[in-house]
Amino acid sequence: MTDKPVKDTLDMIAGMDPVLTPGEFAFVRWDNELPWPDGTLASCVEDEGLSLVVPIRHAPDDAISMRCITLRVHSSLEGVGLTAAVAGALAENGIAANMVAGFHHDHVYVPSSLAEAAVNILKRLQKGAEH
Repeated sequence: MTDKPVKDTLDMIAGMDPVLTPGEFAFVRWDNELPWPDGTLASCVEDEGLSLVVPIRHAPDDAISMRCITLRVHSSLEGVGLTAAVAGALAENGIAANMVAGFHHDHVYVPSSLAEAAVNILKRLQKGAEH
């Protein structure tokens, strides 16, 4: 992991070092009248309202349980291709990928039951990009 943002596509993929974050999460629509749930990982304001990524305990019973894979490369906000490569590799294996970008890292949310397989796929993708 480096403090300097990586911009080159192959360098981002080669350095992504995917790691599974502990815990299970869900994407939920949040009612602004309710208190902010502790452990919230991300938020997004949409035309339809506020969406949050919260620990599964704060989600309705019918929520899809997700795991978070953090790509530990400090990818540049101007970098091109990391998201496409990751989502494409997972899609080729029938795994849905919900991407959330932070300032330093990209995070991939996948169905909990497929999380270990997704990490293995991403590690193979990383190894294939190493030069």
